[in-house]
Amino acid sequence: MTNRVVTDRVVTAAQVWAALEQVEDPEIPVVSLVDLGVVRNVQVEGDRVHVEFTPTFLGCPALEVMRDRMAAKIAELGGEPDVEVVLDDSWSTDRITPAGREKLRAAGFAPPAPRAAATPTLIQLQKGFRCPYCGSTETRLDNLFGPTPCRSIRYCEACRQPFEQFKTI
Repeated sequence: MTNRVVTDRVVTAAQVWAALEQVEDPEIPVVSLVDLGVVRNVQVEGDRVHVEFTPTFLGCPALEVMRDRMAAKIAELGGEPDVEVVLDDSWSTDRITPAGREKLRAAGFAPPAPRAAATPTLIQLQKGFRCPYCGSTETRLDNLFGPTPCRSIRYCEACRQPFEQFKTI
């Protein structure tokens, strides 16, 4: 006869959301995947926990890392993870939470402006964004192409600091 431990541990959607709030973005660890708004939905059916998420862009090199980290958090809760990557290109920077925007700003990143109905033009992108270091709007676009497709490089004329600006997507 073997001793088998049986638990009646029930995982709730609220517990899953709270656990996923602890999963850091692999490229910008000051924000969680929930802060970025890439986690779209959580469904719990018995032991099975189904999570839908959309990466910030379809060619994201951290896609597998994000999926694995979410699955590990769900398994820690006692759930059977089923993490689905939704590739319908529906993520936008408007999905970043207010807390996520503040965490980005505090880490030296300028959060994206709210998405307008029209696609921003290069002239709109050149307008001053608030510097995350000193708060000045006397900033300029230095390079439209930053370290990742979702960021550009800006320069603050007031404090003379370069910073990354999240593009509005």
